[in-house]
Amino acid sequence: MERKGCTVKKKAAIGDWAAGCSAFSWETEDQRHLWGRNFDFNRIADGSNVTYIPRGRDFYTFGTELEDSLDRDTRQTTDYAAVGVGVLLFPSTPVLYEGINEKGLMGGQLYYREFACFPQEKEDGRLPLQPPFAVTYFLTKCATVQEVIERLQEVTLVGQPLLGTVPTIHWTFSDQTGETIIIEPDQDGVHVYRDTGGVMTNSPGYPWHRLNLLNYVHIRDLDYDERKLGGISLNQCFSGSGALGLPGDWSSPSRFVRLSCLKHYAVKGKTEKEGVAYMFRLFQSVAFPYGMVKVTENGVLTEYDREVTPYDYTVYTSVMCAESLRFYWTTYRNSRIRYVDLRTLLSQDSCLQFELNKEEDFLCLTAQGEY
Repeated sequence: MERKGCTVKKKAAIGDWAAGCSAFSWETEDQRHLWGRNFDFNRIADGSNVTYIPRGRDFYTFGTELEDSLDRDTRQTTDYAAVGVGVLLFPSTPVLYEGINEKGLMGGQLYYREFACFPQEKEDGRLPLQPPFAVTYFLTKCATVQEVIERLQEVTLVGQPLLGTVPTIHWTFSDQTGETIIIEPDQDGVHVYRDTGGVMTNSPGYPWHRLNLLNYVHIRDLDYDERKLGGISLNQCFSGSGALGLPGDWSSPSRFVRLSCLKHYAVKGKTEKEGVAYMFRLFQSVAFPYGMVKVTENGVLTEYDREVTPYDYTVYTSVMCAESLRFYWTTYRNSRIRYVDLRTLLSQDSCLQFELNKEEDFLCLTAQGEY
Protein backbone atom coordinates (compact mmCIF):
# COMPACT_ATOMS: atom_id res chain seq x y z
CA MET A 1 0.00 0.00 0.00
CA GLU A 2 1.45 3.36 -1.01
CA ARG A 3 1.91 5.79 1.82
CA LYS A 4 -0.47 8.74 1.63
CA GLY A 5 1.22 12.05 0.90
CA CYS A 6 4.49 10.34 0.13
CA THR A 7 7.23 12.65 -1.13
CA VAL A 8 10.02 11.32 -3.30
CA LYS A 9 12.74 13.70 -4.47
CA LYS A 10 15.38 12.73 -6.98
CA LYS A 11 17.74 15.70 -6.93
CA ALA A 12 19.69 17.10 -4.01
CA ALA A 13 20.72 20.70 -3.50
CA ILE A 14 23.74 19.70 -1.45
CA GLY A 15 25.57 16.77 -2.97
CA ASP A 16 26.47 15.18 0.36
CA TRP A 17 22.87 14.07 0.90
CA ALA A 18 22.66 12.40 -2.53
CA ALA A 19 26.03 10.69 -2.47
CA GLY A 20 26.47 7.03 -3.43
CA CYS A 21 28.57 5.08 -0.94
CA SER A 22 29.27 1.66 0.55
CA ALA A 23 29.29 0.70 4.23
CA PHE A 24 29.91 -2.36 6.36
CA SER A 25 30.55 -3.45 9.93
CA TRP A 26 33.36 -5.76 10.99
CA GLU A 27 35.18 -6.92 14.09
CA THR A 28 38.70 -7.82 15.13
CA GLU A 29 39.98 -11.03 16.70
CA ASP A 30 40.11 -9.28 20.07
CA GLN A 31 36.44 -8.28 19.69
CA ARG A 32 36.77 -4.64 18.71
CA HIS A 33 33.71 -3.62 16.71
CA LEU A 34 34.23 -1.48 13.64
CA TRP A 35 31.94 0.31 11.20
CA GLY A 36 32.84 2.46 8.22
CA ARG A 37 31.85 3.80 4.84
CA ASN A 38 33.03 5.14 1.48
CA PHE A 39 31.56 8.52 0.57
CA ASP A 40 31.18 8.47 -3.23
CA PHE A 41 30.04 11.54 -5.14
CA ASN A 42 31.22 14.23 -7.52
CA ARG A 43 31.31 17.05 -4.95
CA ILE A 44 31.15 17.88 -1.27
CA ALA A 45 29.39 20.69 0.57
CA ASP A 46 31.36 23.71 1.68
CA GLY A 47 32.51 23.30 5.27
CA SER A 48 32.35 19.51 5.29
CA ASN A 49 34.95 18.36 7.81
CA VAL A 50 35.33 16.01 10.74
CA THR A 51 32.81 17.55 13.14
CA TYR A 52 32.45 17.15 16.90
CA ILE A 53 29.11 17.75 18.65
CA PRO A 54 29.23 17.98 22.48
CA ARG A 55 26.65 16.64 24.90
CA GLY A 56 24.23 19.19 26.36
CA ARG A 57 23.85 21.18 23.13
CA ASP A 58 20.41 22.29 21.97
CA PHE A 59 19.40 21.50 18.40
CA TYR A 60 16.22 21.24 16.34
CA THR A 61 14.87 18.34 14.30
CA PHE A 62 12.74 20.34 11.88
CA GLY A 63 13.45 23.47 9.87
CA THR A 64 16.31 25.97 9.94
CA GLU A 65 16.84 29.60 10.81
CA LEU A 66 18.66 29.95 7.50
CA GLU A 67 15.42 29.29 5.62
CA ASP A 68 13.16 30.92 8.23
CA SER A 69 11.41 27.56 8.69
CA LEU A 70 12.62 26.57 12.17
CA ASP A 71 10.03 24.74 14.28
CA ARG A 72 11.06 25.70 17.80
CA ASP A 73 8.77 23.07 19.29
CA THR A 74 11.21 20.44 18.02
CA ARG A 75 14.10 21.57 20.23
CA GLN A 76 16.17 18.72 21.63
CA THR A 77 19.30 18.48 23.77
CA THR A 78 22.15 16.13 22.94
CA ASP A 79 22.48 13.36 25.52
CA TYR A 80 25.71 12.03 24.02
CA ALA A 81 28.66 13.62 22.28
CA ALA A 82 29.39 12.47 18.74
CA VAL A 83 31.98 12.94 16.02
CA GLY A 84 31.92 12.27 12.27
CA VAL A 85 32.07 14.06 8.94
CA GLY A 86 29.50 16.83 8.66
CA VAL A 87 28.80 20.55 8.40
CA LEU A 88 27.93 23.42 10.72
CA LEU A 89 26.04 25.21 7.95
CA PHE A 90 22.85 25.52 10.01
CA PRO A 91 23.42 27.23 13.39
CA SER A 92 20.27 25.55 14.75
CA THR A 93 21.38 21.98 13.97
CA PRO A 94 24.80 20.48 13.19
CA VAL A 95 24.56 17.91 10.39
CA LEU A 96 26.50 14.63 10.45
CA TYR A 97 26.67 12.33 7.40
CA GLU A 98 27.98 9.52 9.63
CA GLY A 99 29.76 9.20 12.96
CA ILE A 100 30.21 7.60 16.37
CA ASN A 101 28.98 8.67 19.79
CA GLU A 102 30.46 8.30 23.26
CA LYS A 103 28.51 5.07 23.90
CA GLY A 104 29.98 3.37 20.83
CA LEU A 105 26.92 3.71 18.58
CA MET A 106 28.08 4.15 14.98
CA GLY A 107 26.25 4.74 11.71
CA GLY A 108 25.36 6.99 8.85
CA GLN A 109 23.24 7.78 5.80
CA LEU A 110 23.66 6.52 2.24
CA TYR A 111 21.98 7.39 -1.06
CA TYR A 112 18.67 5.59 -1.74
CA ARG A 113 17.78 6.93 -5.16
CA GLU A 114 14.30 6.30 -6.63
CA PHE A 115 13.20 4.41 -3.51
CA ALA A 116 13.22 6.76 -0.50
CA CYS A 117 9.72 7.92 0.38
CA PHE A 118 8.65 10.26 3.18
CA PRO A 119 5.23 11.57 4.32
CA GLN A 120 4.65 15.29 3.90
CA GLU A 121 3.11 15.71 7.35
CA LYS A 122 4.06 14.43 10.78
CA GLU A 123 1.94 11.89 12.62
CA ASP A 124 0.08 13.07 15.72
CA GLY A 125 2.09 12.63 18.88
CA ARG A 126 5.36 12.10 17.04
CA LEU A 127 8.39 14.35 16.72
CA PRO A 128 8.89 15.60 13.13
CA LEU A 129 12.40 14.76 11.92
CA GLN A 130 13.86 15.95 8.63
CA PRO A 131 15.91 13.16 7.01
CA PRO A 132 19.22 15.15 6.84
CA PHE A 133 19.07 15.59 10.64
CA ALA A 134 18.48 11.88 11.39
CA VAL A 135 22.13 10.89 11.92
CA THR A 136 22.66 13.80 14.31
CA TYR A 137 19.45 12.96 16.15
CA PHE A 138 20.05 9.24 16.62
CA LEU A 139 23.76 9.52 17.48
CA THR A 140 23.18 12.22 20.10
CA LYS A 141 20.06 10.63 21.64
CA CYS A 142 20.70 6.85 21.51
CA ALA A 143 23.27 4.55 23.11
CA THR A 144 22.50 1.34 21.17
CA VAL A 145 20.84 0.11 17.99
CA GLN A 146 17.92 -1.04 20.15
CA GLU A 147 17.42 2.54 21.30
CA VAL A 148 17.56 3.72 17.67
CA ILE A 149 14.71 1.33 16.87
CA GLU A 150 12.71 2.57 19.86
CA ARG A 151 13.32 6.25 19.03
CA LEU A 152 12.28 5.59 15.44
CA GLN A 153 8.80 4.78 16.72
CA GLU A 154 8.59 8.24 18.30
CA VAL A 155 9.44 10.30 15.21
CA THR A 156 8.08 10.94 11.74
CA LEU A 157 10.64 11.26 8.97
CA VAL A 158 8.94 14.15 7.21
CA GLY A 159 9.57 14.99 3.55
CA GLN A 160 10.04 18.69 4.24
CA PRO A 161 12.54 20.20 1.75
CA LEU A 162 15.85 21.46 3.10
CA LEU A 163 17.59 23.92 0.79
CA GLY A 164 15.05 23.04 -1.87
CA THR A 165 15.10 19.25 -1.72
CA VAL A 166 14.20 16.15 0.23
CA PRO A 167 17.29 13.91 0.06
CA THR A 168 16.76 10.29 -0.95
CA ILE A 169 18.62 8.46 1.82
CA HIS A 170 18.50 5.39 4.03
CA TRP A 171 20.48 4.59 7.19
CA THR A 172 22.53 1.96 8.96
CA PHE A 173 23.69 1.76 12.59
CA SER A 174 25.94 -0.60 14.56
CA ASP A 175 27.08 -0.80 18.18
CA GLN A 176 29.29 -2.69 20.66
CA THR A 177 27.10 -5.81 20.45
CA GLY A 178 28.10 -6.18 16.81
CA GLU A 179 24.51 -5.94 15.57
CA THR A 180 24.03 -3.80 12.47
CA ILE A 181 20.57 -2.56 11.48
CA ILE A 182 19.37 -1.04 8.23
CA ILE A 183 16.54 1.52 8.08
CA GLU A 184 14.79 2.11 4.76
CA PRO A 185 11.91 4.56 4.13
CA ASP A 186 9.83 2.92 1.40
CA GLN A 187 6.42 3.66 -0.08
CA ASP A 188 4.72 1.26 2.33
CA GLY A 189 6.46 2.69 5.39
CA VAL A 190 9.76 2.67 7.25
CA HIS A 191 11.37 -0.78 7.45
CA VAL A 192 13.96 -1.81 10.03
CA TYR A 193 16.08 -4.85 9.18
CA ARG A 194 17.85 -6.67 11.99
CA ASP A 195 20.27 -9.61 11.89
CA THR A 196 21.70 -8.23 8.66
CA GLY A 197 25.02 -9.14 7.11
CA GLY A 198 26.25 -5.68 8.08
CA VAL A 199 26.72 -4.56 4.46
CA MET A 200 24.88 -1.66 2.85
CA THR A 201 25.23 0.17 -0.45
CA ASN A 202 22.51 1.98 -2.41
CA SER A 203 19.35 1.11 -4.32
CA PRO A 204 17.51 -1.25 -4.57
CA GLY A 205 16.47 -2.03 -1.00
CA TYR A 206 18.17 -4.40 1.39
CA PRO A 207 15.83 -7.40 0.78
CA TRP A 208 16.70 -7.31 -2.95
CA HIS A 209 20.44 -7.18 -2.26
CA ARG A 210 20.16 -10.07 0.22
CA LEU A 211 18.28 -12.24 -2.29
CA ASN A 212 20.73 -11.35 -5.06
CA LEU A 213 23.54 -12.99 -3.06
CA LEU A 214 22.08 -16.34 -4.15
CA ASN A 215 23.60 -15.65 -7.57
CA TYR A 216 27.09 -15.73 -6.03
CA VAL A 217 27.06 -18.66 -3.61
CA HIS A 218 29.75 -20.34 -5.75
CA ILE A 219 32.30 -17.65 -4.81
CA ARG A 220 35.00 -18.99 -2.51
CA ASP A 221 38.53 -18.21 -1.35
CA LEU A 222 40.00 -21.51 -2.60
CA ASP A 223 41.29 -21.87 -6.16
CA TYR A 224 39.75 -24.58 -8.34
CA ASP A 225 41.94 -27.61 -9.04
CA GLU A 226 42.65 -29.23 -12.40
CA ARG A 227 39.57 -29.41 -14.63
CA LYS A 228 38.80 -31.66 -17.59
CA LEU A 229 36.59 -30.33 -20.39
CA GLY A 230 36.02 -32.31 -23.59
CA GLY A 231 39.07 -34.43 -23.00
CA ILE A 232 41.26 -31.40 -22.36
CA SER A 233 43.07 -31.11 -19.02
CA LEU A 234 43.20 -27.56 -17.67
CA ASN A 235 45.77 -26.88 -14.99
CA GLN A 236 45.91 -23.81 -12.80
CA CYS A 237 48.06 -21.05 -14.22
CA PHE A 238 46.85 -18.14 -12.10
CA SER A 239 45.54 -17.48 -8.60
CA GLY A 240 42.09 -16.28 -7.64
CA SER A 241 39.93 -18.68 -9.68
CA GLY A 242 37.69 -19.31 -6.69
CA ALA A 243 36.27 -15.82 -7.13
CA LEU A 244 35.57 -16.10 -10.86
CA GLY A 245 32.30 -14.30 -11.55
CA LEU A 246 32.62 -11.84 -8.68
CA PRO A 247 31.31 -8.55 -10.14
CA GLY A 248 33.93 -5.84 -10.54
CA ASP A 249 31.94 -2.78 -11.60
CA TRP A 250 30.87 0.12 -9.37
CA SER A 251 27.11 -0.34 -9.41
CA SER A 252 25.35 -0.64 -6.08
CA PRO A 253 24.42 -4.35 -6.53
CA SER A 254 27.99 -5.25 -7.51
CA ARG A 255 29.51 -3.37 -4.60
CA PHE A 256 27.09 -5.08 -2.19
CA VAL A 257 28.11 -8.54 -3.46
CA ARG A 258 31.80 -7.69 -3.45
CA LEU A 259 31.76 -6.29 0.09
CA SER A 260 29.69 -9.23 1.36
CA CYS A 261 32.25 -11.70 -0.02
CA LEU A 262 35.20 -9.65 1.22
CA LYS A 263 33.73 -9.38 4.70
CA HIS A 264 33.09 -13.13 4.81
CA TYR A 265 36.49 -14.30 3.56
CA ALA A 266 38.97 -11.55 4.42
CA VAL A 267 41.26 -12.13 7.41
CA LYS A 268 40.31 -10.03 10.41
CA GLY A 269 42.85 -7.92 12.22
CA LYS A 270 44.15 -9.21 15.51
CA THR A 271 43.88 -5.76 17.12
CA GLU A 272 42.08 -2.51 16.43
CA LYS A 273 45.13 -1.03 14.73
CA GLU A 274 45.49 -3.98 12.38
CA GLY A 275 41.74 -4.30 11.86
CA VAL A 276 41.33 -0.66 10.88
CA ALA A 277 44.19 -0.95 8.39
CA TYR A 278 42.65 -4.09 6.87
CA MET A 279 39.23 -2.44 6.71
CA PHE A 280 40.54 0.53 4.75
CA ARG A 281 42.06 -1.96 2.32
CA LEU A 282 38.68 -3.66 1.80
CA PHE A 283 37.03 -0.31 1.15
CA GLN A 284 39.53 0.28 -1.64
CA SER A 285 38.05 -2.74 -3.41
CA VAL A 286 34.72 -0.91 -3.80
CA ALA A 287 36.07 2.64 -4.13
CA PHE A 288 35.27 4.76 -7.21
CA PRO A 289 38.45 5.51 -9.22
CA TYR A 290 38.38 9.07 -10.51
CA GLY A 291 37.35 8.94 -14.17
CA MET A 292 35.49 5.61 -14.20
CA VAL A 293 32.02 6.84 -13.14
CA LYS A 294 31.07 9.80 -15.31
CA VAL A 295 28.21 11.96 -14.04
CA THR A 296 25.30 12.18 -16.49
CA GLU A 297 23.80 15.24 -14.80
CA ASN A 298 24.72 17.27 -11.72
CA GLY A 299 21.22 17.92 -10.46
CA VAL A 300 20.67 21.20 -8.66
CA LEU A 301 23.86 23.01 -7.69
CA THR A 302 23.81 25.61 -4.94
CA GLU A 303 26.25 28.13 -3.54
CA TYR A 304 27.20 25.55 -0.89
CA ASP A 305 28.47 22.89 -3.31
CA ARG A 306 32.23 22.79 -3.75
CA GLU A 307 34.78 20.99 -5.94
CA VAL A 308 32.19 19.83 -8.48
CA THR A 309 33.77 17.35 -10.90
CA PRO A 310 32.54 15.47 -14.02
CA TYR A 311 32.99 12.16 -12.16
CA ASP A 312 31.76 10.44 -9.03
CA TYR A 313 34.70 9.27 -6.94
CA THR A 314 35.43 8.21 -3.37
CA VAL A 315 35.77 11.60 -1.71
CA TYR A 316 36.68 10.09 1.66
CA THR A 317 36.58 6.84 3.61
CA SER A 318 35.86 6.65 7.34
CA VAL A 319 36.24 3.82 9.86
CA MET A 320 35.38 3.97 13.55
CA CYS A 321 35.72 1.72 16.60
CA ALA A 322 32.93 1.26 19.16
CA GLU A 323 35.35 0.47 21.99
CA SER A 324 38.12 3.05 21.57
CA LEU A 325 35.74 5.73 20.23
CA ARG A 326 38.27 6.67 17.56
CA PHE A 327 37.15 8.07 14.21
CA TYR A 328 39.61 7.33 11.39
CA TRP A 329 39.55 8.66 7.83
CA THR A 330 41.40 8.97 4.53
CA THR A 331 40.62 11.01 1.42
CA TYR A 332 40.95 10.22 -2.27
CA ARG A 333 44.31 11.95 -2.70
CA ASN A 334 45.59 11.46 0.83
CA SER A 335 45.67 7.81 1.90
CA ARG A 336 47.45 8.46 5.20
CA ILE A 337 45.11 7.30 7.97
CA ARG A 338 44.31 10.06 10.43
CA TYR A 339 42.02 9.92 13.45
CA VAL A 340 40.47 11.85 16.29
CA ASP A 341 39.78 10.33 19.70
CA LEU A 342 36.29 11.13 20.95
CA ARG A 343 37.28 10.43 24.55
CA THR A 344 39.74 13.33 24.50
CA LEU A 345 37.06 15.65 23.09
CA LEU A 346 34.41 15.01 25.74
CA SER A 347 35.57 17.91 27.89
CA GLN A 348 34.83 20.35 25.05
CA ASP A 349 31.46 22.09 25.37
CA SER A 350 31.22 23.58 21.88
CA CYS A 351 31.23 22.17 18.35
CA LEU A 352 34.65 21.68 16.77
CA GLN A 353 35.85 20.82 13.28
CA PHE A 354 39.01 19.14 11.99
CA GLU A 355 40.15 19.51 8.38
CA LEU A 356 39.73 16.50 6.12
CA ASN A 357 43.13 17.40 4.58
CA LYS A 358 42.39 16.24 1.05
CA GLU A 359 45.79 17.25 -0.35
CA GLU A 360 48.47 14.66 -1.15
CA ASP A 361 50.74 13.68 1.73
CA PHE A 362 54.04 12.04 0.74
CA LEU A 363 56.77 10.94 3.13
CA CYS A 364 60.29 11.48 1.75
CA LEU A 365 62.97 9.17 3.23
CA THR A 366 65.92 10.70 1.42
CA ALA A 367 67.70 14.00 2.07
CA GLN A 368 66.53 15.47 -1.20
CA GLY A 369 63.22 14.70 -2.80
CA GLU A 370 60.94 17.66 -2.21
CA TYR A 371 58.26 18.41 -4.80
